[in-house]
Amino acid sequence: MRYNNLASTLLSIGQQLKIPSKTSDNKKPTENYIEYIVKRGDNLYAIGRQYGVSQEEIMRFNNLTSNLLSIGQVLRIPVTNSVVTYTVKSGDNLYAIARDFNTTVDSIKQKNSLTSNLLSVGQKLII
Repeated sequence: MRYNNLASTLLSIGQQLKIPSKTSDNKKPTENYIEYIVKRGDNLYAIGRQYGVSQEEIMRFNNLTSNLLSIGQVLRIPVTNSVVTYTVKSGDNLYAIARDFNTTVDSIKQKNSLTSNLLSVGQKLII
């Protein structure tokens, strides 16, 4: 809240938040996370599978006492430096995927040897 100058915990759908990266004194990342905005039909299990973390980890990382989610809710998803694989869903595009994973379209294209921005449902991408 302090980092985004917020006076309350209320958020709006589509609201953009700045997420600081925590680092230790020796400059190695100790706990990084990405921001995930809950969409219709999402659940913690599916979100966790997408990012390679457990439902329990997401709950603990966000201080959740229930697995009930609200559309537009912002979750912090812990990530490591390991490779993340993403399966393309209907309606996905490289820009949105890159934004969700805090990376760039060019980075995803390079890691996956893509020569165009065209994606296929079910396609696996290395993030």
